[in-house]
Amino acid sequence: MASTHTMEIRARYCECDPMGVVHHTVYPIWFEMGRTELLRATGSTYRDMEAQGFLLAVTRLELKFRAPAKYDDLVTLETSLVDVGHVKIEHRYRLSRDGEELVVGETTLACIGRDGKVRALPDAWASTIKGRA
Repeated sequence: MASTHTMEIRARYCECDPMGVVHHTVYPIWFEMGRTELLRATGSTYRDMEAQGFLLAVTRLELKFRAPAKYDDLVTLETSLVDVGHVKIEHRYRLSRDGEELVVGETTLACIGRDGKVRALPDAWASTIKGRA
């Protein structure tokens, strides 16, 4: 797995406010898309983890807005793995348009079971991530 994944996203009409600006609530969704594809690059998926009873809950989300994304913009989302602990995973995000930084952010995820209690990351999955971070 690469410790960074890059993808392009086209800002859809339904993601924008009446001024044609991407609404602030959309960025966490795009960040989740980036995390999902970064994990997929390891050969695993969230679906696989959930089938094994492991869930990842966002415990911290930070965003800094530099410039607005607008309707129909083609933006580039770079998702980077920052740290993998016994229970947590940290990511960093950079969203840009034609090289201009629009939004940066970070998340921390905690591994939990279906009962909502903290669990250690699955050994096989954690070692795959740690080996590539």
